[in-house]
Amino acid sequence: MIEFFLDNLNYWTILLGMAIESSFIPFPSEVIVPPAAWLATGPDSDMNIVMVVIIATLGADIGALVNYYLALGLGRPVVYKFANSRWGHLCLLNGEKVEHAEEYFRRHGITSTFFGRLVPAVRQLISIPAGLARMKLHTFLLYTTLGAGLWNIVLAVLGYVVRISFPELQTTKDVSDMAARYSHEIGYGILAIVALVIVFYIVRHYVKRRSGAPKA
Repeated sequence: MIEFFLDNLNYWTILLGMAIESSFIPFPSEVIVPPAAWLATGPDSDMNIVMVVIIATLGADIGALVNYYLALGLGRPVVYKFANSRWGHLCLLNGEKVEHAEEYFRRHGITSTFFGRLVPAVRQLISIPAGLARMKLHTFLLYTTLGAGLWNIVLAVLGYVVRISFPELQTTKDVSDMAARYSHEIGYGILAIVALVIVFYIVRHYVKRRSGAPKA
């Protein structure tokens, strides 16, 4: 299946591939966005790198909604039963992975649907605990879109960097292999930067409140 997407990258296959990637079906986003961005920045391409990011993010939203509504409709017992079944194992699921995603959601609250999109092994499953917790749909979509959009921008930039830095690469498979090699490290780096920015603004807000408080 991966070979099909790599050989037929266009806006429709980007949408479909990212919808699959964002659902419970195991499928790496590195197979879709970096090669698509690499193609979009090449000569005589009929794709645009900005549209690649937009379409990929829309696809991620579709896949996330599948997980969200399945979890919302089926409930925790059925979700865990499926995860531990033979079909769940074929999708590389098990109860431990779902429990890990639930624990991540409990620790980070609704913002986990944003941060979780940047974390390997959590990215595809974070929509399940959101559905189980009956998170408000508009909030879920907002954070999912922001997180997926940021991740797709990172992958698109990676594809562009590969285009200008490694001219010897000639196929989408070569680009996909290189992207897979570095994407996890980049994701953790982006997550660390976002966390530092949030801490900075929290500390600054706290300092302003303290300095503005009336003195005894």
